[in-house]
Amino acid sequence: EVQLVESGGGLVQAGGSLRLSCAVSGFTFDNYFVSWFRQAPGKEREGVSCISHRDGNTYYSDSVKGRFTISSDNAKNTVYLKIDSLEPEDTAVYYCAADGISCTWYASLYDYWGQGTQVTVSS
Repeated sequence: EVQLVESGGGLVQAGGSLRLSCAVSGFTFDNYFVSWFRQAPGKEREGVSCISHRDGNTYYSDSVKGRFTISSDNAKNTVYLKIDSLEPEDTAVYYCAADGISCTWYASLYDYWGQGTQVTVSS
């Protein structure tokens, strides 16, 4: 059974940092692309970062480039998202998702999703 489990969210002040984790099980980690999405209240789900386990390439949306860092620990089957200089606009539920074909910002193309972790940034 494929499972993605996010953790690491919480309430932080603007300017602070968080590291989110996505623990993956049930498939061969090396063949998949894992992305982070976020969804703020009343807004569509937005792709923010992706990592390819085939070649190690990483991708970021323009809205988070320079503040978000995606990384992977293959030994632990875990993908991380480090968020620096948090802003109130980063408040959202953050989801990780896995796809076997590519990194894409189209949420509907992802095969597997975690349950999400809430990030709240106070001003």
